[in-house]
Amino acid sequence: MKFGPPRLALIAAAVTFGVSIAVAQPTPSPPAQPNFANPPYKNLKIFPQTISRDQLIANMKLFSQSLGVRCTFCHVGEEGKPLSTFDFASDAKAHKLRAREMLDMAHFINQDTFDGVMKVTCFTCHRGSNKPPALPPEGVNFVPPPPGVAPPPKPPASQ
Repeated sequence: MKFGPPRLALIAAAVTFGVSIAVAQPTPSPPAQPNFANPPYKNLKIFPQTISRDQLIANMKLFSQSLGVRCTFCHVGEEGKPLSTFDFASDAKAHKLRAREMLDMAHFINQDTFDGVMKVTCFTCHRGSNKPPALPPEGVNFVPPPPGVAPPPKPPASQ
């Protein structure tokens, strides 16, 4: 196959057009992150200052799900407003101060009892409620019988 000037000009024009289209394409940018919780953080007392944004948000989501609450339960802000308007550093809400005490308690239990392995979390007690139950559900026996002793009979099912 012989390439004459018209065919070479057509190929050159096609290549130039393709390159110009490729150059004109915008480069994909990472998704925009909400404008909050960017290091350096203010007023962290339990979490290390070096915690990543993703780790901090994952912890906040764990708290939210474990207690069945939203951000405004502990943080100063208005529900429905952008998180960038919240004052996350504020200690004005008693629930935030209480959460720090609970985190200290869970950390102590995990360090002292489970050699630093995280076994106790907010969900351990709260089970999705901001007020954990004070007593176990009726009919539940959390203490196993001593070896060789038959377990107590189960109560009859309600009909």
